[in-house]
Amino acid sequence: MTHQQATTVADVMAQAFVAEGVSQAFALLGDGNMHFAAALEAQGCQFTYARHEHCAVSMAMAYARVSGQTGVASVTCGPGLTQIMTALVAAVRAKIPMVILAGEAPLGLPWYNQELDQAPFVTACGASYLSVHDQRQLLPVLTRAFSQAQSQACPVVVGVPFDVQEAPWQLNARYVPTATWPALAQRVAPHPEAVTNAVAVIEQAQRIIVLGGRGVVQAGAQAQCLELAQRLDALLASTLPARGLFADDPFNLNVAGGFSSDAAKRYFGQADLVIAVGSRLASHASDAGRLYAQARVLHIDLSPAVLSQGRMVAQNHLRGDARLCVQALLDQLPAARSSHWRSEATRHDIANSPLDPQGPVPSDGRLDPRAVVAALDQALPKAWMMVNSSGHCSYYPTHMHGRAVEQFLTIREFGAIGNGLSYAIGAAVARPDVPVVLFDGDGSFLMHVQELETIRRHGLKILICVLNDGGYGSEVHKLRADGVSQSGAFFGHDDLAALSRGFGLDAHRVADLSTLSDHMAAFVQAGAGAMVLDFHVSDQVQSPVMRRITQH
Repeated sequence: MTHQQATTVADVMAQAFVAEGVSQAFALLGDGNMHFAAALEAQGCQFTYARHEHCAVSMAMAYARVSGQTGVASVTCGPGLTQIMTALVAAVRAKIPMVILAGEAPLGLPWYNQELDQAPFVTACGASYLSVHDQRQLLPVLTRAFSQAQSQACPVVVGVPFDVQEAPWQLNARYVPTATWPALAQRVAPHPEAVTNAVAVIEQAQRIIVLGGRGVVQAGAQAQCLELAQRLDALLASTLPARGLFADDPFNLNVAGGFSSDAAKRYFGQADLVIAVGSRLASHASDAGRLYAQARVLHIDLSPAVLSQGRMVAQNHLRGDARLCVQALLDQLPAARSSHWRSEATRHDIANSPLDPQGPVPSDGRLDPRAVVAALDQALPKAWMMVNSSGHCSYYPTHMHGRAVEQFLTIREFGAIGNGLSYAIGAAVARPDVPVVLFDGDGSFLMHVQELETIRRHGLKILICVLNDGGYGSEVHKLRADGVSQSGAFFGHDDLAALSRGFGLDAHRVADLSTLSDHMAAFVQAGAGAMVLDFHVSDQVQSPVMRRITQH
């Protein structure tokens, strides 16, 4: 005879997460969260189980960014929580909505070796921490967590002692998901007088660049921005997080900021007005103000800024939804201007200006990273999902051609390396319909190389391209420029293909780019499963952004 088990608090927690529409979660289990994870999995939620807590949260970040849903992760108490601090800061700065269920030390014990006041660690990262120490708090706290994560686009950590989670549920209460609440996400229209003032600013300008950020993506304002640029004889560009926003337009300068190409820098230097739509106008997006120092800025955003990251960023503002604001400008602007900037000469210049004007450099027989990325750009289908990590290696993949914003992921707001594998996993879970391609450096790749086992175990379709320059490239180049020994940052070109095969993955060192097509064919024909391509590249090649840093 079997006895039905009593419903636990963990079961009710899981039911609430499912009611919020959670179908994918990321976790590393411990005493503080294993009953919750088991209950959530029993409710039909699919889990990706990571090998490091930081990676579980980073996976959830990428999943949220790619899927548009709230990311969900779970970690245990004490060290499980402290391991995720870097990921929390990155999620806060990237404005990624997440709910993270963390265990807490049991209330019923006088001493527990992993006991820790967890809230200060979380709040120090800029995230919110909510505790549940009584069953009566549970449902209101979960409601608040999901509501805050979604409305404020931020990570919220919910801490629940694990003896509370395992206790029988004693209340007669039902969770009401936030999806049933009255809709608050109504589009905010601009004030008519503000639109008139913005039109007056635009009419005084002669050389305009329309700069789109992720707010354009979220508002669905891409078509309006393209029409605005055509009407104003303007060029186009995007912030790095929105890279690919205007990929198909021949007058697209691609990324604005420190990663701008030389051609983009020339045209931004000539601009007298930048219309920044849905961008936070972060320092990197303007190369700390150097990119368009002579131009006025019209900032169109739900929260337009005057001061950002220590400097004045805009002189003119239009508050409201990106799509409604740009459409309002289109409705008031006069007929289209004659084309001067959007000329055949400009189109030809943008299309044919070298991404990196520096010629060949001594390579010690290793590959030139510029040639590697150019070959991959030709070989990789445009519909595949691209994930670009951080570090010196990330400049060249940023400038791959014809890849839309929906097919390109980068999260760099905290400047942390070591997240590439995690972001690729999160993207692969969110987009199981297409292969994911990760571009990473050897230093970043090795930081959390254990997640190769996660990729193999879950059968994820990921092509991992490692630009292996033998160390931490940014630090190597800066130390060399300063005349200081780089021995602490340069470790040599390890055989990362052999290492990856040890994790059970198909992996190859690519010394000859003519073999790339064979590796690509094998990756496609393999069906499920991942591949690692280890490109040993010269440590003598500096990206243009690094040359600008080391030559000043």
